[in-house]
Amino acid sequence: MNDFFFQYPSLLYLELLLIPMAALYVWRQLRKKRPYVVMSTTAPLSRKSAGAAGVLRHLPFVLRMIAVALLIVAIARPKTSSNVTRTDSEGIDIVLALDVSTSMLARDFTPDRIEAAKSIAIEFISQRPSDRIGVVVFAGESYTQCPLTTDRATLINLINDIECGLIDDGTAIGNGLANAVARLKDSQAKSRVVILLTDGVNNRGEVTPLTAAEIAETYGIRVYTIGVGAMGTAPYPVMTPFGVRVMDVKVEIDEDLLRQIAEETGGSYFRATDNTKLMQIYDEINKMEKVRITVDSFPVYTEEFGRFAIWALAAFLLEIVLRIFAARRIA
Repeated sequence: MNDFFFQYPSLLYLELLLIPMAALYVWRQLRKKRPYVVMSTTAPLSRKSAGAAGVLRHLPFVLRMIAVALLIVAIARPKTSSNVTRTDSEGIDIVLALDVSTSMLARDFTPDRIEAAKSIAIEFISQRPSDRIGVVVFAGESYTQCPLTTDRATLINLINDIECGLIDDGTAIGNGLANAVARLKDSQAKSRVVILLTDGVNNRGEVTPLTAAEIAETYGIRVYTIGVGAMGTAPYPVMTPFGVRVMDVKVEIDEDLLRQIAEETGGSYFRATDNTKLMQIYDEINKMEKVRITVDSFPVYTEEFGRFAIWALAAFLLEIVLRIFAARRIA
């Protein structure tokens, strides 16, 4: 809602000058001696015309009074104020560290673990518009699929390009976590997070997972770990001389290690056994890592004297036009 006020309200007392101006005009009109003509009858003169002429004769003065009144309002500097709300959001830097070893092709998720992890990660990204997000993948070694970015289209395209078998097979959890920490260590964000997803046991890499966790803790980086895989066994496509056959294989996840990494860095460990559970885990992380929003309200002032000055000028000009018109009628 807009509030109307004057910067110099005391100048509005100048409006009182209109009273002596009006009184002086009336006094002059009463004292003015008008020429007259003696006529035998006033029938030829229209009373309506005489009344209109009388009104027209006083209209220039009325316009002058209006112009002066508007000019006084203008110099009193009328303004309007309205509140504007500014929202500042403090984003979080997040790196997704995804296991892309061949065991992620197991079909205890729909259609399989890797595709479920990708699609649910994309859904998570769409819910965090204020954050910078990057992606690191790991198997027998690790590399950065996408650095920290706010370009959602590019990020999603790069996640869709992730496939199993593009790098040496294995599960180098330490290398994957260390790579993710390297992406975040120079970040200036108030909150820095790694979401590490794997379905196996660390069996490759130069950096041990606990060493990588210690480095993350040193930089104040929080790590959420997710173990993906059904309990017991899971259907897994195996190449045989007769083609691809689906066989049940044992699910082995080092939950103690993942839990220790999370506890070391102030994060949490989750176990996902299907698509629904994985989605719930991302929703829970999303709620825990809320964006801090600061709402600031401040007034914005708008000058209004211009329109009053324009109206005053218009009244003055109309007065001049009427006086010229009246003078021509007399001539």
